[in-house]
Amino acid sequence: MSAKFVLSGSNKEAPFDLKVRRGEGMVLLSMDWKEGEPPDNFVGFAIECKAPDDKEFFALENRLSFAATDGSVAKTSKSTRLSPLQKFRWVHFPRDAEVDGEFTYRVTPVSMDDGDALTYGEPQEVDIVLGGETYPGKLNVTFTRGFVSSQAFVDRFEKDGEKISTLIPSKADAGLDFEPSHPDAPEALNWMGFEARRAILALLDEAIADKDAQVRVVAYDMNTPEIVTRLEQLGDRLKVIIDDSDAHGEKDSAETAAAKLLAKSAGADNVKRQHMGNLQHNKSIVVDGPKVKAAVGGSTNMSWRGLYVQSNNAVILRGEGPVKKFSAAFDSYWENSGPADFGATEPAQMTTLGLDGIDAQVAFSPHTADNALLETIGADIDAAESSLLYSLAFLSQTKGPIKEAIKKATENPEIFVYGIADRKVGGLDLQTPAGNVAPVFSSRLSENVPEPFRSEPSGGSGIRMHHKFVVIDFDKPTARVYLGSYNFSDPADTKNGENLLLIKDPGVAAAYTVEALRIFDHYRFRVAEQEAEDADDTLSLAKPPKSGEKPWWDKYYTDPQKRRDREVFA
Repeated sequence: MSAKFVLSGSNKEAPFDLKVRRGEGMVLLSMDWKEGEPPDNFVGFAIECKAPDDKEFFALENRLSFAATDGSVAKTSKSTRLSPLQKFRWVHFPRDAEVDGEFTYRVTPVSMDDGDALTYGEPQEVDIVLGGETYPGKLNVTFTRGFVSSQAFVDRFEKDGEKISTLIPSKADAGLDFEPSHPDAPEALNWMGFEARRAILALLDEAIADKDAQVRVVAYDMNTPEIVTRLEQLGDRLKVIIDDSDAHGEKDSAETAAAKLLAKSAGADNVKRQHMGNLQHNKSIVVDGPKVKAAVGGSTNMSWRGLYVQSNNAVILRGEGPVKKFSAAFDSYWENSGPADFGATEPAQMTTLGLDGIDAQVAFSPHTADNALLETIGADIDAAESSLLYSLAFLSQTKGPIKEAIKKATENPEIFVYGIADRKVGGLDLQTPAGNVAPVFSSRLSENVPEPFRSEPSGGSGIRMHHKFVVIDFDKPTARVYLGSYNFSDPADTKNGENLLLIKDPGVAAAYTVEALRIFDHYRFRVAEQEAEDADDTLSLAKPPKSGEKPWWDKYYTDPQKRRDREVFA
């Protein structure tokens, strides 16, 4: 794999190995002891980071700390040099991740003596470039943060008693008229929407500036002013299809209101309502101009929840090839509202996007029986050689070859599997002897959490984990990712309007791997918070074991799942 995406520490004197993977606005650090097991007095890793223009390292912080003699724990975060991370991997969001240049990470093993004094071992360092597009001028993977339910959100944006209701509307239908009253709303929305929001808005601004650019949009949800007002500025250079299924078709819905506004600015003949056989579930944008040629696919709805609450992804594709494919799909939707009619057109076939040096393909739903893709994707999952990582919002509703393939992979001791779904999935809630986990659920989160944590907002009702992606063999040259608005279900395949991309590229796979792990860890820790709250426990760091006790790291060598996790990523 390109050194751009995966780098390793080179200090032979350090007792552990370090591997660093580039994500999108984030980085995954994975550690493993070189020989045998760590000593009992090893109490974790200190992680420090130095940004490209900084002269000094700053230490990452840990909210967990060692308990005092009276059993109390600190209520504020501490430097990991004082409260080391008792994990063998960590996902970090560096400040200003998009700046040019190399970020330097320094990881140091920390030990504790009998008097609770900390000492520091030989470190590993890695320099890695995090800023910019995944493949500049060709392809950029972007994510929303999806961290409304997090201590980071509480610390940043609820510190003065402000609530999430001052940042986003409680009802989607009120979205187009909602104005945030939070004093730090611009900063908060930028933080919440993360790179996906910035990239989508930036592309629309590019389209506005390119006075001869034609813009085509297909939207399922459309209830945020920052999208609609930009589309209004395009005038009759815009053609848009907006879903009208179920509540979207009601006269007082935000989607109906958006359609009326855009009919005034673009002309009624340039606005169409549509639901195909079930839903027009696409979230796609095409900009075709003399200066800008780009297309957007993925799972990010043009809505408050899609940008600011849910975990979502959007891929920005640049060049003539993507524009041609996405424009052809838009034209086919415009002309064919019936599933069978659309399914017979060329955009329903999986075809190459024509990106130089990147094997990227796209297909649009609905398909016919002759070009349906569920069986093909299921067979590809069956062909996994080493690993399967997935984040699927509606796996509970996904019957057929995909669920069967995931279940088969989970039960295969040769395949490493991590999966997360938003709702409980019958038949997949299992942990095998080999240590595969599928899935962790985000549906049971408490607003009451134990010390030293503070109550977290839920972000309102509805789906929070909205991704639809599958990563196969992330650690091999054959790494590939399926992603899009496509829910890997029969309705997505043969009834809904959808976009589905297949990208066979280790760099893109690395980005989705880091995202899969940070979401998995985020919700798994919330399960641990809930369990601690139920047991009336205080969460704290473990000190070296006394007679008869086990060190904190023992589970990473004896528990099958945690052992494989340590080995696979480092």
